[in-house]
Amino acid sequence: MKVILIDDEPLALAYLEKLLGEIENLTILGKYWDPRKALEAIKRDQPELVFLDIEMPEINGMELAELIQNEIPEIKLVFITAYNMYAVKAFELNAVDYIVKPVKRDRLFQTIQRLPGVAKSKTAQSNSMMVRCFQTLSFCSYGDKIHTIDVQWRTYKARELFAFFVQHRNQPIRKDVILDLFWPEIDWEKGFPQLYTTIYNIRKTLQSINVNISILSSENSYKLDFNDVLLDVDVWEKEVSKLSIVTSDTLPKFQKLIEFYIGDYFEVDDYLWAEQERERLRGIWVEIVKKVCDYYIYRSDYQEAIILYHRLQMILPYLDDSYFMLMKLYDALGDRPSVEEQYANYTKMLWGEFGLKPIGDIRIWYDQWVSENYN
Repeated sequence: MKVILIDDEPLALAYLEKLLGEIENLTILGKYWDPRKALEAIKRDQPELVFLDIEMPEINGMELAELIQNEIPEIKLVFITAYNMYAVKAFELNAVDYIVKPVKRDRLFQTIQRLPGVAKSKTAQSNSMMVRCFQTLSFCSYGDKIHTIDVQWRTYKARELFAFFVQHRNQPIRKDVILDLFWPEIDWEKGFPQLYTTIYNIRKTLQSINVNISILSSENSYKLDFNDVLLDVDVWEKEVSKLSIVTSDTLPKFQKLIEFYIGDYFEVDDYLWAEQERERLRGIWVEIVKKVCDYYIYRSDYQEAIILYHRLQMILPYLDDSYFMLMKLYDALGDRPSVEEQYANYTKMLWGEFGLKPIGDIRIWYDQWVSENYN
C-alpha cells in the first residue's frame, strides 16, 4: 500500500516513518511538513493512504483532507493530532482512524490492521459489486451468480439517508436540505451533530462490506460518488435506451429487462421522497411490458401475453388496462370463467379503493360480452 505522511513537526514525521517502516506491505512515498507540497505529491503519486496532522499552519489537516478527497475520492485518511476535539469532524471526512499524539506503536498497528479490508483491490471490488434499488435497497456481488450481501445498518436513518444519496448520486446535496428533510423537528445547531454521526455510520457500513462508494464532503454539501460500483437502475436504463422495436430477434432483450425489474423503485422501503422517481421508472417498465404483450398478441401467443398482464396487474393493481386486456385475452381463448373473474376483480378493486362501479368502455364491453355468451 502506498502511503504519504504529513506533519509540520519534523521529529513527529521521522518517528511516524520509523514506526510505519516496521510494517510489511507499506511503501512510504514521501513525508512532508508543507501541506501545499504534500497536496502536489498526492496528486502526482496517487497514494492509497495518507497520515496527516490536523494542527498545521496555512492549511490545517481538515481543510487539506477535503482538498485531497476532491482529488482522490477513494483515498483513506488517518488523522494524527494532539487533541481529540476534532474526532466528529474527522470521521465526517471519512477517516479510517483518529490517533491522538504521542503515537504509540500498538495503537498505530491497530489502525493498520483495519486496512486490508478497507484497502482491498479496487478492481476486485468494482467489478463485483452492485447497489440495487428495485424492490428494496440492497447490495449484491455478481459474477457467475448473483449473491446478496447481508448488510447491518447501524440505524434506520443511516439506511434511508444513503438511499437518498443514491437517488441524487453524482450531484451535490446541500446539508441544510438534508437537515430539513431528515431532522425537521430540531434546530440546525443540534441537527448537524446528528447529520455528521449518520454520515459516519454510513461510511463505516460501506467499509464493512468493502463497497468502493465515497461520500465527498464540502463546506455546504455532500456528494455520493459510485466510483466503479454499479447501480441496477443505471444498468437497466442504459439497456432500455438501446431497445428498438420488438421482433423475434430483439424479444429476448425485452424479456430480460422485464425480468430485471423485480419490483418498484424502493417499493418495500416506501420513501416518500422517492415517489416521483418510482413513478417514472414504473412508467418505463409498463411501456416495455405493453410492447411485448402487443407483440405476443400479434403472434397470437395469448398465453404469454396473459402471463405478462398478470404480472403487470400484481405490480399495478389499480391499472384499468390490465383487467380489460386480460378479459379480452381470455375471451380469445374461450375461457369464460376467467373473463368473469377478471371483471369481478376489477369491480372489487374499483369499489374497495375508489367507491366506484364500472363505467365506460370496460362496462360496455363486458355487457356486450355477456349478451353474446349467455343469451
